[in-house]
Amino acid sequence: MDQKFNELLETLSGLDYSGMYESDFLLTWEKSEEELRALYATADALRNLRERGISTRIFDSGLAVSLFRDNSTRTRFSFASGSNMLGLQLQDLDEGKSQIAHGETVRETATMISFMADVIGIRDDMYIGKGDAYMREVANSVAESYADGVLDHRPTLVSLQSDMDHPTQSTADILYLINEFGGIENLRGKKVAVTWAYSPSYGKPLSCPQSLITLLPRFGMDVTLAHPEGYDLMPELVDIAGKFAAESGATFKKTHSMEEAFEGADIVIPKSWAPYAAMEKRTNLYAEGDDEGIKALEKELLAQNATHQDWCTTRELMEKTAHGQETIYMHPLPADISGLSCEHGEVDADVFEDHRVGMYKEASYKPYAIAAMIFLQKCKNPVETLKALEAAGKDRWYQA
Repeated sequence: MDQKFNELLETLSGLDYSGMYESDFLLTWEKSEEELRALYATADALRNLRERGISTRIFDSGLAVSLFRDNSTRTRFSFASGSNMLGLQLQDLDEGKSQIAHGETVRETATMISFMADVIGIRDDMYIGKGDAYMREVANSVAESYADGVLDHRPTLVSLQSDMDHPTQSTADILYLINEFGGIENLRGKKVAVTWAYSPSYGKPLSCPQSLITLLPRFGMDVTLAHPEGYDLMPELVDIAGKFAAESGATFKKTHSMEEAFEGADIVIPKSWAPYAAMEKRTNLYAEGDDEGIKALEKELLAQNATHQDWCTTRELMEKTAHGQETIYMHPLPADISGLSCEHGEVDADVFEDHRVGMYKEASYKPYAIAAMIFLQKCKNPVETLKALEAAGKDRWYQA
C-alpha cells in the first residue's frame, strides 16, 4: 500500500463521520470538525488513487443530475468530473427545456429526476434567502418520495453554491492550503486576508467570502475580513465566523482597510462581492417584477463600486504581506484582471501572472472535493471501500 495513502486511511479511521452517510452537503458549518477532516482526507485519498492510475469507480450505473441557475465553468466541470470519477453519468437539467417552464412544482421535478439519480448538485446563488431554501425544498421532496415508496433510494444533494455558502469552493481552497503547508495542523496560526476587491460588475455573490470566513477559523487560522464601508456580508455568518474563531483559539477581525488586512498576511484572498443590503433589495425587486427598479439599482451599485477602484491587488500591496511576492494569493476564478480582462479590476495583470499556476492548482482540488462529498454520503464504510479500490488495482485507463 502506498505510504501516503495508508496515512490518509489511518487518519480516516480515527475520525467520527458516520453522520455524513446518506446525508446532504449544503453548508460547511452544519458539519462537525471531524466530518470536515474526513472530507479532506477522503479527497486526498481519491486523488492519490487517480494519480496512480487506479480506478475509483464505486457505481456501476446511476446518474448525477446538475442544475445550474447561474453561469459556471470550474464548478460545472468539477461536478461532472467528480461524479464520473465515481462511475456516475451526468445529466444537466435545463429548466428552460423542462416542464419547470410550464409551472411544474419543485416537489414533482425533484421526484421525476430522481428515479435513477444518486446525486443532485445545485447552484442557486443569485438571490438572498432563496438558494439554500430551494435546495432544502428539493431535499425534503426527495425524502418524502422515498418515504412514500415512490423512490427506491434517496438521492443525496450537494450544494454547488448557494446564497449563503460555497462549500465545494472552500473545500478546494483548504485542500490546496493543506497540501501547500504540509498538513492541516500546519494551518494553525496562519494569517489570512479575506478582502473585497474592485470589479466593474456589481452582482457577485456573497457566498465565496462567507464560505471562507466560516471555515478557515475552525482550523486555527487568523482571519481578517476587509471591505469598504457598506459592503457587509450576512450578519449572522459574520457572527458564526467569530464564534468558530473563539472556539479554536484563532482570531477573527474586521477592517475597512485592504492594506491593514494584507499587513503580515501569509495568504491573501481578494475578491469582489455585492453589498448584502443591496442584494436583499435586488431580490425583492425581482420578486416584484420591477425592471426599472433593478436598472436603477444596478446603476447605483456600479457607481458605488467605481469609488473603490483602489481596492486592487498590486505588487506594492503584496510587499506588505508576510512573504512579499511569495505570499500565497488565491482566487476562485475568473478574476477581473486590470489591463487584461478589464481596464480596472481586482488584481493587476503582473500579480495575477505571478500566481497563476498556484490558482490553477487551487482549482484542481474541486473535482476531488465534490467526489469526496459524494463518496462519504454513499459509502457505509469508506475506509474499507478505499482499501478495496486500491487492492483491486483496476487501471483507470486501459492500455494493451
